Amino acid sequence: MDQGAPSPVFSATAEVDGDRLRVVVIGEVDMATADTMFQTALREPASHVTLDLRGVTFFDSAAIHAVVRLAQRFPGALTVLPSRQVRRVLEISGLGEQDWLLPA
Repeated sequence: MDQGAPSPVFSATAEVDGDRLRVVVIGEVDMATADTMFQTALREPASHVTLDLRGVTFFDSAAIHAVVRLAQRFPGALTVLPSRQVRRVLEISGLGEQDWLLPA
């Protein structure tokens, strides 16, 4: 990869390991991209989903809604790895103490 190239505005990729799915999200998750993140998490059947948001630089209310929907879809089987920005937004929105949210 060209080290001089700018980072992508958004990407969501799925990695399957048996019945576990890891969705790695990079960039800005907003009204235009939140559903793509959500759909990527549903693309493969899985008993556990890890949403890796450590590369997320922007996270809005549409992104919060998508994560809450995933938590409802995978009760007790969702893990969210937040970036500092994601953790702050989730804490401000009152979701900072959810079981699915790991420490940053």
